[in-house]
Amino acid sequence: MNKKFKRTTITSALPYANGPIHIGHLAGVYVPADIYARYLRLKGEDIVFIGGSDEHGVPVTIRARKEGITTQEVVDRYHELIKDSFERFGISFDIYSRTTSKTHHKVASDFFRKLYDEGKFVEQVTEQFYDEQTQHFLTDRNIKGECPRCHNTDAYGDQCEKCGATLSPEELINPYNAETGNPLVKRETKHWYLPLDKAQPWLEQWILNDHKEWRPNVYGQCKSWLDGGLKPRAVTRDLEWGIPVPVEGAEGKVLYVWFDAPIGYISNTVELCEQRPELGSWEKWWKDPETRLVHFIGKDNIVFHCIVFPTMLKEHGDYILPDNVPANEFLNLEGNKISTSKNYAVWLNEYLDELPGRQDELRYVLTANAPETKDNDFTWADFQARCNNELVAVYGNFVNRALQLTQKYYEGLVPERSELTDFDRETLAEFDGIKAKLETLLDNFKFRDAQKEAMNLARIGNKYIADSEPWKVIKTDPERVKTIINISLQLTANLAIAFEPFLPFSSKRLREMLNMESFRWEQLGNTDLLAPGKQLGSPSLLFSKVEDSVIEAQTKKLEDALKANMEAEYKVEPVKETIAFDDFQKLDIRVGTVLECERVPKMKKLLKFLIDDGMQKRTIVSGIAEWYEPEQLKGKQVLFVANLAPREFKNGLVSEGMILSATNWDGSVVTTTTLSDVKPGSQIS
Repeated sequence: MNKKFKRTTITSALPYANGPIHIGHLAGVYVPADIYARYLRLKGEDIVFIGGSDEHGVPVTIRARKEGITTQEVVDRYHELIKDSFERFGISFDIYSRTTSKTHHKVASDFFRKLYDEGKFVEQVTEQFYDEQTQHFLTDRNIKGECPRCHNTDAYGDQCEKCGATLSPEELINPYNAETGNPLVKRETKHWYLPLDKAQPWLEQWILNDHKEWRPNVYGQCKSWLDGGLKPRAVTRDLEWGIPVPVEGAEGKVLYVWFDAPIGYISNTVELCEQRPELGSWEKWWKDPETRLVHFIGKDNIVFHCIVFPTMLKEHGDYILPDNVPANEFLNLEGNKISTSKNYAVWLNEYLDELPGRQDELRYVLTANAPETKDNDFTWADFQARCNNELVAVYGNFVNRALQLTQKYYEGLVPERSELTDFDRETLAEFDGIKAKLETLLDNFKFRDAQKEAMNLARIGNKYIADSEPWKVIKTDPERVKTIINISLQLTANLAIAFEPFLPFSSKRLREMLNMESFRWEQLGNTDLLAPGKQLGSPSLLFSKVEDSVIEAQTKKLEDALKANMEAEYKVEPVKETIAFDDFQKLDIRVGTVLECERVPKMKKLLKFLIDDGMQKRTIVSGIAEWYEPEQLKGKQVLFVANLAPREFKNGLVSEGMILSATNWDGSVVTTTTLSDVKPGSQIS
């Protein structure tokens, strides 16, 4: 950040009001945004932190139809749930509003109308998919069909979730309405487009030359879009739910959600300034060149916040452009992608109910694993390890020792330190540069590294008090203990400030224990924060251990969700073409006893069997090594096709039959057998 700004407008992506918030949202957007907002407030800077629910678009209408309720009922329910979850988790929005508000409808309509009146849009008539039975045009996400790449028959019109390919509805084979299954036709419709191609020259200068300091993942994605050549993008849609297009003859059309939603940042600021007149005019926060605009988003929103929304703002002509867009990558969960539709997630509202009082533990772990430049993974085992080994054993242990010893030896009064040893001076010196170091990291949105530096302060304190051993020294040198405890308390007070942006709940409790009436960022690094003779409050544990039972319960929830999804997605293969009874009789299926079983070298999927077929011994090779150890099958009876032509493998091995197995719902393979022992060679009839 080269330019010095007077104030900062911070926005965080508006979550869809069609479901709860999960840890992927928190790690990608809301925790880093909150850290930054709290940091700037602690510095005494002038900021507003804007949030709100995105209540338009296709996902909310799909949810409403699935549940058989109105779309308004859906957004009302989830807006309140999301807002309440954020409040309980300590996300310190100055306002959390919604895009169904009257203020937003007016601001968004006026924004569109100004661009329309000034001829900034391109009007086009195009052919789009239409369901003649429901008499609706369909959005990309409402369309399914066969993927042209992997031939998955359930690919969406914007993406195939099986192979990950980005698609358009036109690419799908045999497209159909995802909700009704109805076939689709093409029908002409008129829409308005934002001509991004005309904005390309100034976007290239503004992003590629003027903002090289942006995160590599953000800069790289923008460059990729620009290198590919920008094209006009529709700003309206044929939908019933949304903000009506404020143009005569546009009945049945609404503002496209990507155009409508970012304007929500502006309309929510309008609401905020109406509620809090001391903030001044909303325009100061959006149109004054001395205001810095920062967007916190996930990587799936980079194109909208770095290319589309800035183009909208510039075409309008009155607005500032974002100074930075510190987008994060995605957070995975136990090695799998988080999926809201499959209920595979750690939902914030459930976490708050099931692990009460542990907001800071989750904030800490999500920041430690923040996907700042690449995708990262959350596991419950890592959550437990970080909580117990870092928050409890390092930070909490140091603070508890310092406060408990003060209570024990000095009745909670801060002792006065006397002569310092070299060890004391070395410890105090380590705090000299902490403020500048943290500022550099936080100003550059390196929240993971900044939190690590704050924890290093706790490590310094923990080592200092452990090495000084005041509980031993008190017996021989009571005056020395006063100095040890004083320094420990000064370090503790610094931790209350350093951790405030990251762990606000525990920092508040710590300040109460220290009776810190004021705390400011500028005080960080000061080792005389607590005056001698100051009365401290009652000490208590900052953090408690996370027990195995808690982790086991949370892990089981995820395992159950995976199992339920596998069962739901498993499709019984259709019965093959009917054959004559005479054809079936040609198959000779018999019972064989497994005499020997071993793995085939260099063929990890294969097991080699020696079977007693009642007349002789025969070798059969089967691709079930992934599901069985050889020892499990020795002595077992299996069903096999006895009259199958021998098959020779590349390594010269010959298989004289086929063992019958069944593929289970979860993809596992189960070898067939008999209910009781049968003489080898017995035929299946």
